[in-house]
Amino acid sequence: MKCLILAGGFGTRLYPIITNKAKALLEYKGKPLLSHLVDKVPRNIKILVSTNLKFEADFRQWQQGVDRDIDLCIEEIWSDKEKKGAVGSLNFWVTTKNISEDLLVIASDNYFEFDLSQFIAAYDGNNTLVAVHDIGDKSRAGQFGVVRLDGHRLAGLEEKPSKPKSSLIATACYIFPTRIFPILQQYCSGGKRDNLGSFISHLINVDQVHGYPFTEPWFDIGSNYSLSNKK
Repeated sequence: MKCLILAGGFGTRLYPIITNKAKALLEYKGKPLLSHLVDKVPRNIKILVSTNLKFEADFRQWQQGVDRDIDLCIEEIWSDKEKKGAVGSLNFWVTTKNISEDLLVIASDNYFEFDLSQFIAAYDGNNTLVAVHDIGDKSRAGQFGVVRLDGHRLAGLEEKPSKPKSSLIATACYIFPTRIFPILQQYCSGGKRDNLGSFISHLINVDQVHGYPFTEPWFDIGSNYSLSNKK
């Protein structure tokens, strides 16, 4: 298994709070969010971090302070208008890096405190696994992908619904088996590049997707439930 951390965004959801800093490098509890994620990934798993030319120098500097080998993957883009989108970036790096192992994928603006080793242990080696979390507030759930579970299987995902039916959401932490890479490539060939929630919805329709519920703290800094609300 390899791990791909997606950090290629330009932080547009946090304008004008930040304009020239990658969300992944914002500090929380004394260190960058990205470092929190890296520390959670088991050391036997190779980590790739995807970013862009605008923030390359900042990520290179961050990389020098990390005590493990990180493959920094630079997308040749300078602005939000050029970006491939999360799904497009995932497909691009799977193809470019010739990834032939199951892939743990995490969005870099996604902070959580559950044990990644337990998440990986829950993966059955065959079906996509998505970490899901009950945020306890249906009014806020509409900012995310609201999911429906049928046992351990994801029975549905509604992306940013105006009237959420529950407060159970999909977080940006996934394990994709290699067998779905052709589905990913076909999905992207139709011009669909963003977002990962929509791709999961597609997978639910054509394949089987499993959910991994967790109760530990979680937040997405790109939403209104952001770092400014955290202590």
